[in-house]
Amino acid sequence: MTNVTPFPFQAPRAEQTAFDRLELQRIMDLYGRMVSAGHWRDYAIDLGREAAVFSAFRRSAERPEYRIEKRPSLRHRQGMWALIGETGNILKRGAELQGILAPVERRLLKIVRD
Repeated sequence: MTNVTPFPFQAPRAEQTAFDRLELQRIMDLYGRMVSAGHWRDYAIDLGREAAVFSAFRRSAERPEYRIEKRPSLRHRQGMWALIGETGNILKRGAELQGILAPVERRLLKIVRD
């Protein structure tokens, strides 16, 4: 009876990749503008060990129109941010979130005629 087991046993927790407050605020701001323009209707956030993913949907039953991925393991190579299209093609990759969101924000611009 010399074995002492601490109770409760807690397994070591795996690190989870997530968006910080400013990143999520910028993404949700874009999402709100796209909803008000009638382009998007739903979103999903997936936080995993390797990546954090924000998916924007035109309709909730379809594939996401865009996915915004944050992969910290690629920080020193191609940049940790990626914009992925509906078919799975990487549309833009970089180190800054602002540059990744630029192609989506351009869809909101409208030409004003005199």
